Amino acid sequence: MRGIIFCILIACAWPVQAEKIALVGGRLIDGTVAEPILRSVVLIEDGIIQQVGTVDTLPVPEGYREINMGGHDLLPGLWENHAHLMLVGHADYPHWNATYSDRFESEIMPAAALQLLLAGVTSARDLGAPLAASRNVKHAINSGQIPGPHLYTSGPFLQHKVDDWQRGYRWEVRSVAEAQARVQELYEAGMEMVKLIDHDDMELEVAQAIVDEAHKRGMKVVGHAHKPDEIRVGLEIGIDNFEHTGLTTAPGYPQDILDALIERTATGIFHGLLFWTPTVEGLWNFTDTVKNPTRLDDPCWEMGLSNDIIADIRQSIAQPSQLGYMQLTPLRRSTLRNKIAQLKETGVVMLIGTDSGIPMKFHCQSTWQEMAWWVDVMEFDAIETIRAATYWPAVMMGVQDRFGSVQAGKVADIIAVRGDVLRYINLLQSVDFVMKDGTIYKENGQINPAVL
Repeated sequence: MRGIIFCILIACAWPVQAEKIALVGGRLIDGTVAEPILRSVVLIEDGIIQQVGTVDTLPVPEGYREINMGGHDLLPGLWENHAHLMLVGHADYPHWNATYSDRFESEIMPAAALQLLLAGVTSARDLGAPLAASRNVKHAINSGQIPGPHLYTSGPFLQHKVDDWQRGYRWEVRSVAEAQARVQELYEAGMEMVKLIDHDDMELEVAQAIVDEAHKRGMKVVGHAHKPDEIRVGLEIGIDNFEHTGLTTAPGYPQDILDALIERTATGIFHGLLFWTPTVEGLWNFTDTVKNPTRLDDPCWEMGLSNDIIADIRQSIAQPSQLGYMQLTPLRRSTLRNKIAQLKETGVVMLIGTDSGIPMKFHCQSTWQEMAWWVDVMEFDAIETIRAATYWPAVMMGVQDRFGSVQAGKVADIIAVRGDVLRYINLLQSVDFVMKDGTIYKENGQINPAVL
């Protein structure tokens, strides 16, 4: 029934079997540290990359459909490392949860997944949603019932105290036994991650039990980094990935935290890399959105949503400058350059993630905007930024043998833009070609009706 409802909304059909395809002539930025491959050839069969070469070294075998990628840059499908599929930009969380929670699974999360995919996001980490909806939407994507990126999910947040209106997607954990039971429940439901928030409010042994139980089962643990003690406790208990830049209006991270991060990254080769997803762009550009809110009129975020939801979202963000959620943001903006520079100096491996779905952060826009901020404002190297959205997320999730780069033997998740993305990173706002699992969802900038 879920698939039928969604199909009616966007006039879609289910994905077809992947073809034998040759992508010919584009410049390939493969996600590794290798130099881009000029006039590349990428052979794909049964959703797997068979060979990678150039037009001079790799003839296209008979039986492959050639797609001329001349003038395009090819790169691995992007990862959105901090998404909220149960949210699609509405500014009033209690109202949203009370009004639409019964439509998260049937409409809202599938719409968010589709928007991400068509924006070039072929893998996404969904960090916080009701458990049944997370499990069922992931299954629907994996089984081909609905289109969307490969989903890596945490299910509900784990925290010390939860308000009543949040209980559908946040769970209280107050004891070691409860910690172990909740992680077991998440694991059995197919979640790959555990998400902690306000873990500094937990008894230390409870927070430690969550991490230990998750790691015992091969799950990753991500945790908020809004407060100094969230970071301190997170480092002590062994969190794998910190989320957000945090610390409200403080000019930077306390020195003891910086020292602890350096000590932790210094042993990364022995204890695993330490990852950080800063989610910065929305904070930085909020004042520009207030001055010029036309970005909010882009109909891309309406795809898959019913008219009543679209109207409600529009009403909730009609006055961006008056949103209580964002009132501290202008004061935080001036601190962001320093905080990102500090994090970079500690040696943490930073990932592209956006908090996509929160007020005014739409799934069809967020990922490329974060990447553009890294390159244009913080002057990160463009290839380094692309790797933060492709290769390193796959490493963080332990799936780098199948995802994260365009190499023989890996899953054919490939996107392309027309032009030089290393000079103009914001070309990613108009992804021209999207392939996931060897199936083409967008070609020549047009959605492929055969697979949607």
